[in-house]
Amino acid sequence: MILYKFLLLAALMLWLHGGSLLSAGGRPIEIDDLFRIQRVSDPQISPDGESVAYVVTVVDKEENRTNSDIWIAPAKGGGDPKKLTQSSKQDRHPRWSPDGRWIAFESNRGGDFQIYLIDAAGGEAKALTSLSTEASQARWSPDGKQIAFVSAVFPEFSDKPFKESDASNKKKLGDLEKGKVKARVITQLLYRHWDSWVDGKRQHLFVQAIEGGEPRNVTPGDRDAVPTSSTFSAGDDFDFAPDGRSLVYTATPYPTKEEAWGTNHDLYQVDLRSGERKLLTSNPAADAFPRHSPDGAYLAYRAQARPGFEADRWQLMLLDLGTGKARSVTANLDASVEAFEWTPDSKKIVFEAEEAGTKPLWITSIDGGEAKKIIKKGVSGDISLARDGKRLYFSAHHMTRPAEIFSAKINGGDLEPVTRHNEPLMRGLELTAPESVTYEGAGGSRIQMWLVKPPGFDAKKRYPLVFWVHGGPQGAFLDSWSYRWNPGLWAAQGYVVAMPNPRGSTGFGQKFTDEISRDWGGKVFEDLMKGMSYLEKLPYVDTGRMAAAGASFGGYMMNWFQGHTDKFKTLVTHCGVYNFFNMYGATEELWFDEWEHGVPWENPEFDNHSPHRFAKNFKTPNLVIHNELDYRVPINEGLSLFTTLQRKGIPSKLLYFPDEGHWVLKPQNSELWHNTVFDWLKDYLRP
Repeated sequence: MILYKFLLLAALMLWLHGGSLLSAGGRPIEIDDLFRIQRVSDPQISPDGESVAYVVTVVDKEENRTNSDIWIAPAKGGGDPKKLTQSSKQDRHPRWSPDGRWIAFESNRGGDFQIYLIDAAGGEAKALTSLSTEASQARWSPDGKQIAFVSAVFPEFSDKPFKESDASNKKKLGDLEKGKVKARVITQLLYRHWDSWVDGKRQHLFVQAIEGGEPRNVTPGDRDAVPTSSTFSAGDDFDFAPDGRSLVYTATPYPTKEEAWGTNHDLYQVDLRSGERKLLTSNPAADAFPRHSPDGAYLAYRAQARPGFEADRWQLMLLDLGTGKARSVTANLDASVEAFEWTPDSKKIVFEAEEAGTKPLWITSIDGGEAKKIIKKGVSGDISLARDGKRLYFSAHHMTRPAEIFSAKINGGDLEPVTRHNEPLMRGLELTAPESVTYEGAGGSRIQMWLVKPPGFDAKKRYPLVFWVHGGPQGAFLDSWSYRWNPGLWAAQGYVVAMPNPRGSTGFGQKFTDEISRDWGGKVFEDLMKGMSYLEKLPYVDTGRMAAAGASFGGYMMNWFQGHTDKFKTLVTHCGVYNFFNMYGATEELWFDEWEHGVPWENPEFDNHSPHRFAKNFKTPNLVIHNELDYRVPINEGLSLFTTLQRKGIPSKLLYFPDEGHWVLKPQNSELWHNTVFDWLKDYLRP
């Protein structure tokens, strides 16, 4: 017990102090440490406030996969966490029954994903569903008698009785899998997404009684009942009404052919007895993530104002279910609201929103007034509020510490760690805390940048620099832990890592985010080059040994650097955009390209900032990484870049993954990715 309390205290102090308190004297982090870390997520406080259920994912590098299980920890400390599920597959998304007896979760332990129930006290899990089209994202009805979930079905069978529709779905899936002809006949856009083919399926909502009976498809038809794209999702995008008689969900109002180039999503209500559906919102931009107030008077949701713009500011809206009138409660906050949760008294809402390279937790009253930060350090999320409204539970992490579960009073006070799965490992590592600096960018704007120095840093020495550019471009480098691009791991190779947040970055006001659209190689490039000027003046940066690296939009900027600067010894391009015309014709979410660059046959300046137009200037050695299953930035972008480099005789290498999408997720692939990148950089940045 004494050791447990010491580790909890150590975990809290390390989180509060940015990881620098107990790491001095440890060893540098290595690639295998990313696989040793237990990945903690999705805390859910029990109805009685005594226990927290959560997910722990571990890496099996030899098997080249991960395994997730549900754990339970005492909410107030004082005892060891216990592993509730024991399968060798994925057990995730735990949700307590209203009486606290059961936990519903999704698992592929039987081969495909289904909803399972397990006694919170332990024992064997039992399958609740057995759909041929799988089941995920379970949510309990308020009375605990039924569960709603999502399943991707073929819409042409969706209005038939369940046994008939499920048999038809099963047959069609079997025909697709077993047929010797693998051709697809496609008649409309958005036929694939991220790394998967849609194959004509729609994500529908089902309701299943706990005590037996067949699942009911409550959203039949040729339309999704959760956001078409994860871009518009903040978690479980549907909600039971407090009386359990209806569900509110998120759907696109378009004829299906328009989904690829429009961002409109509206909220609908379905009566679970009659099946009648009703439109609740008609904003021409996106409305999503509905949550009823506990008293049933309001529906809170996120909304954007500008149709077609996926990175527009998300405001927190309240729909008065009596009058039908909606209003924003975050109109005065220049930040985008992410996931949120009501307090039990229906008077306040706790939410996540980025701010200046961090993601605090905030609280606001429904009566208006200024939103207040209650958790300020690092990146916090996965909010779960105790039923009495006195404490909140959440995950938190930063650049030098992976996620663990914490709790705090509703005002942010009395912060306590709930888990410390990674404390023994992290206490043995030396990770330097990031330093936040600002410099003057284009037009005099202040640009924030993170600097991460190598372990054992000596200010009297000169170090090679690696300059990162983040993806998005409407994204940001946050004070957060990452398993893909981990600045501490790169710094451990002996580099100073610089991570600027230039034009287009989120968390610095919507105007700052907006200023990259139609200007990818303009002000943002000036911001980045002025960041380089700042870095070149630092006495510990060796200006003769500088490299740059980036993925997605960051990869695009590496390709732009190729044609516009010779500051870098080498570049690393991961899944980067190279040719705007090819990108537009092969990517899936056209609304993104059309907002950022316009429609090619309508905008004569469509490809002004396309890197391929400046290939005659290319001369910098370049590592190119691209993945076959990347449907967001398709493989031809990387192949075209590599062909250009090779044809021009520029030192270059292509790392190609046939089994990865936009990211590299499989452990052995990740290991190869890191080793290839670090070996490449070593060749160009060694003294």
